[in-house]
Amino acid sequence: MPDVPLYQALANAFVAEGVDTLFVLTGDGNMHWEAAMSQAAGVTSYHVRHEHCACAMATAYASVSGKVGVASVTCGPGLTQIMTALATAASAKIPLVVFAGESPLHASWYNQHIDQAPLVKATGAHYIQAHSIPRALDAVTDAFYFARTRRMPVVLGVPLDMQRAIVSGETRYRTSAELIPDMGPMAPNPAYVARAADRIMAARNIVVLGGRGARMAGAAAACEHLAELCGGLLAETLPVRGLFDRHSRSIGVAGGFSHQVTRQAFAECDLVIAVGASLTHHTVDGGKLFPHATVIQVDANPLGINQGRQIAGIFVRADCKTGLEAIIAELGRAGQDGRRAGWDAEALARRVREEPADEAMVSVEQGLLDPRAVVSALEQALPEDWQYVNASGHCSYFSAQMRGRSADDFLTIREFGAIGNGLCYAVGAAAAKPGQTVVLIDGDGGFLMHVQELETVRRYNLPILACILNDGAFGSEIHKLRADGLDDGGAIFGRGDLGRIARGFGLRGAVVTDVRQVPTVLKDFKAGAGAMVLDCHISDQVVSPTMRRSLLR
Repeated sequence: MPDVPLYQALANAFVAEGVDTLFVLTGDGNMHWEAAMSQAAGVTSYHVRHEHCACAMATAYASVSGKVGVASVTCGPGLTQIMTALATAASAKIPLVVFAGESPLHASWYNQHIDQAPLVKATGAHYIQAHSIPRALDAVTDAFYFARTRRMPVVLGVPLDMQRAIVSGETRYRTSAELIPDMGPMAPNPAYVARAADRIMAARNIVVLGGRGARMAGAAAACEHLAELCGGLLAETLPVRGLFDRHSRSIGVAGGFSHQVTRQAFAECDLVIAVGASLTHHTVDGGKLFPHATVIQVDANPLGINQGRQIAGIFVRADCKTGLEAIIAELGRAGQDGRRAGWDAEALARRVREEPADEAMVSVEQGLLDPRAVVSALEQALPEDWQYVNASGHCSYFSAQMRGRSADDFLTIREFGAIGNGLCYAVGAAAAKPGQTVVLIDGDGGFLMHVQELETVRRYNLPILACILNDGAFGSEIHKLRADGLDDGGAIFGRGDLGRIARGFGLRGAVVTDVRQVPTVLKDFKAGAGAMVLDCHISDQVVSPTMRRSLLR
């Protein structure tokens, strides 16, 4: 092969890593590499309008596709723009590689120079400086190796003058896959399996709680089998909402967003079996969800403490599926098949399906909607097999109550608590599942932070339905300010007309002020092509149960 510019060799290395999707905003520091990537066979590049959005889209793409997400920005101001998105990906343990330019090595002065490594490291991401031409391809291998094995974002910084150096086209690239050890599933220690089985046999009211680890290990069926054996209930963490929705023992999401009957069940349980769930502060609702239960954690990397709280008392260190199958076999040997529980699990699960998640009575102003009614109308009218993106902010509680959707078709990334990512996540999800319609449910405050990406949505003709619960404010802030007796004016902006904004970007848009409009508007969306914004004008008087509880503390 003839000699090539280093940027071309670097692009070839990314393609060798299996990269087929790129989110990028082009600048001096990355434009040569980006051009080479865009010309590579099998690579789809999404050219976006803000650097933050490129990184956030790659985060969602990684979450939905199971691949390493890849984004690219220029050096200096391009890199500084992605700090919030990087911190979110790091908090959520999402594997990303960001190709970033760096200031030229051999220039005496460069207008956009900044020491990039400390900024990236402060977010919790890893930074790799590729300052050696002979080792530049090794830096790519290292970036993907770190991202894949440590499940974290990695920024690869390459000086822009070095990218144009000529290198040999004969250099063989070693992919990260060649270096990752193939260790197979981790089997549990039999003594620890027996201890867990003994505690299960002594319990009366059991909840099997599945998390992302359970889904990734393919352990959902084993969770269901275990719940059936011990007369228990099934719950899931918010990131895998819907994991057990089609099972008769499912009580939905565990944590601050739990259904009122789910909270009752957790309060009564004496044992929680956490499978591939790290039991974060939100999942245990600050320790208030199941304060009297013993916890067994089944996980390949169990934690004794997480976010300042002891999370379990009994541990089974194993691949989730292998560990659960061992526990089930042990219960079978002990003759514990189908024993009676202290509650009627299926009756409780039926109540979760049939009763409202929140029955608080609220007087809603004329011309505005109760967000609970809006979500209920969407739940009834929207197909279950579409992809659903649940954004952050006060509105996210309401949309989290939708049932019947598979965990494989649901995305939420809330670990850093940042709003403003919903539209970006919807684009990343659409890129990960081409042809599948994506439903975004977001608030007006977060949606308007990066509304410019509607132009990206239009340019790539992405099938996204953005349902905006528009209370004309930052919902969390107004409720907190009001509870403290303070002026809420700084968090109120008015509802406007987001449907008209969508039309200004060349998309379809509609304002909804009556839930009876929802079926008709959705029919129009299905009949047309491209994206649509549904601007649902909701009351700012409806406070989520999660917020109500926090305001009482």
